[in-house]
Amino acid sequence: MKAAVIVFPGSNRERDIAYALELTSGVKPAMVWHGDSALPAGTDLVVLPGGFSYGDYLRCGAIAARAAIMDAVRAHAAKGGLVLGVCNGFQILCEAGLLPGVLMRNSSLKFIARNVHLRVERSNTPFTRRYNAGAVIEVPVAHGEGNYIADDETLKRLEAEGRVLFRYSDAAGTVSQSSNINGAMNAIAGIVSDNGRVLGMMPHPENHVDPSIGSTDGRALFESLAEALETA
Repeated sequence: MKAAVIVFPGSNRERDIAYALELTSGVKPAMVWHGDSALPAGTDLVVLPGGFSYGDYLRCGAIAARAAIMDAVRAHAAKGGLVLGVCNGFQILCEAGLLPGVLMRNSSLKFIARNVHLRVERSNTPFTRRYNAGAVIEVPVAHGEGNYIADDETLKRLEAEGRVLFRYSDAAGTVSQSSNINGAMNAIAGIVSDNGRVLGMMPHPENHVDPSIGSTDGRALFESLAEALETA
């Protein structure tokens, strides 16, 4: 597996992503600057990390979505390459048109930084094959604009096509108003593109991969990616 992590001004989770990839698959990703125009040759996986690209001016991810490197990311996705966007990366993917919908202010109008529970909705994807469908994992969130919003037609399509991969839930896997930490429609925490190769998610699986710091619930996502590319 050959991976590339895109770095924007204001990114702050690129090293966390790199550590997670190296720990789980032995892959040391290339760090690609937003002003570059091409991905390294042979790139299999592109990751857009969390942070506050361009200070979250205009809308979160709106400026980053128009960075020079994003044409190469779009081309990579169009060819069926794997793309993962985490937190600000999810916002960028939506602003870039690679995923539908938009991330708005949390319903509480407050920044949320804590561990949350997610229910894994599918296990037959390159991102979740090491999880069981219906499993509940615990990973951190750290965002002020994680409230996923889409029009009714888009929501119906996402649900009908099984494109919601992660949903906010309680520890038992129950989805409720109280477990939906940011007010996202249908408690959506992560969705995939129509071909299932682009994932955007607000929580941070990269921060729960190392047993030395506690939970390893995010580790299987990166192991899933490595396994998917090894068997491709």
